[in-house]
Amino acid sequence: MKNIVKFSIFNSYFLILLCCIFTLSACNKSETYTSPAISEYSPLQTGKYITYQLDSLIYLAFGTRDTVVSYQVKYQTDSLITDNLGRPSYRIFRFIRKNENQSWTPDATFMAVFTENRLEFIENNLRYIKLQMPIVNNYSWKGNIFIDTYSANSLLRYLDGWDYTYSNVNESDTIGNQIIENTLTINQRDEIVGIPEEPNSYSEVNFGQEKYAKGIGMIYRKFFHSEYQPNNGGYFADGSYGVTYTMIDHN
Repeated sequence: MKNIVKFSIFNSYFLILLCCIFTLSACNKSETYTSPAISEYSPLQTGKYITYQLDSLIYLAFGTRDTVVSYQVKYQTDSLITDNLGRPSYRIFRFIRKNENQSWTPDATFMAVFTENRLEFIENNLRYIKLQMPIVNNYSWKGNIFIDTYSANSLLRYLDGWDYTYSNVNESDTIGNQIIENTLTINQRDEIVGIPEEPNSYSEVNFGQEKYAKGIGMIYRKFFHSEYQPNNGGYFADGSYGVTYTMIDHN
């Protein structure tokens, strides 16, 4: 009889322990996936705009030297339309000028698509997954999965396998001369192949990072890709370039 009582008490304690473990596990899971909505970091609506300083790095003289050309660009949301899959999408116009003393000139058209759990951005017929739920530190996803990086004729193989990863969620950041609250950083790639400082060997550098702010949208972007070929005196191959977008103002 004593053994039966002891066994019953042991079972009771064991069941209570299991309940505690499951409760704690459920709480931790809930906390892990608590996330703001994507629209908070990309509040697109007709008439909204963001102006950036655009510094564009290009290679001249058949890839033997580089230079930086600077512009101002404005991304302005035009209207709500549907994409080729019938999904609600925002058409975005980009305008460009050399400086604030010049008038804006239409430059390009993009599309932003909100789905249930992500924001897709179509630029030059390339579809990127810019933001994805949940918005929490260290969450990552394949941001370039819709881009052809694998076919024999693809010129974008360097975009293959990029893991977009959140960091510094809901923290302040300094962009240009502005301190901006409630931002996040998306680290997309930081890759070096070979030794770029060695002029007699092949090297490749890939870097991508974007920052967003609540109630504003993208406030910073830096992208760089270079492919160095050591033959014929050394040169950077076609397709090597870099861009840096730094927000100036917004409405």
